[in-house]
Amino acid sequence: MGAVGLLYVGAVLFLNGLMLLGKVDPRATGIFNLFVGALQVITPTLLIVFNPADTAAILGASGIYLFGFTYLYVGINLLGGFDSTGVGYFSLFVAIMALGYSYANFRLLGDPAFGVIWLYWSFLWALFFVLLGLKRTRITRYTGWVTAIQGWVTAAIPAFMILTGAWRDTGLIAIILAVFGLVVFAVLWPLTRHAEPAGETPEAPAEPTRMHRFRRT
Repeated sequence: MGAVGLLYVGAVLFLNGLMLLGKVDPRATGIFNLFVGALQVITPTLLIVFNPADTAAILGASGIYLFGFTYLYVGINLLGGFDSTGVGYFSLFVAIMALGYSYANFRLLGDPAFGVIWLYWSFLWALFFVLLGLKRTRITRYTGWVTAIQGWVTAAIPAFMILTGAWRDTGLIAIILAVFGLVVFAVLWPLTRHAEPAGETPEAPAEPTRMHRFRRT
């Protein structure tokens, strides 16, 4: 994934996490999702067009579409007030494919750090499936925190390191990322579950409009 595009993936994940935590209005977040989604569709298309014989470049570019289509889908849903089920089940597809891209980074591309990052993304998109596809609203706060944190850990910080030439010892970075993810996301689970309101059901309209219900269902 291009470092510049990855930087803005960090921004949109951070905003989406804040939206799930009720800190940012969904309509405003939807607009930014469209911006980043368009970038993440145009970028891989250009990479493929200008590197038709580079199989590694095409492999890397193909994964970017998963995120571009996600953000476009989310942005349209937020602005149009549509049901979130489609986004949820597309997220299941992304979560499964991310496991394949993780394997490719470990075994084919020789980048264990991004192998771990793809595992992060697989976990996050699986949460989106449970939250948006299965309507399990009790994980809303947990998903919000995981999304916001991953915006920095899997995208913004790695992108900045790549742009500044600091992305070197990918083996060590992979270990640090793996330990950080296991510890932080495990600790977050009981903390955020305790904060969820008791008795909330997946179909309960927590907000007065369909736009805001996207955040809760």
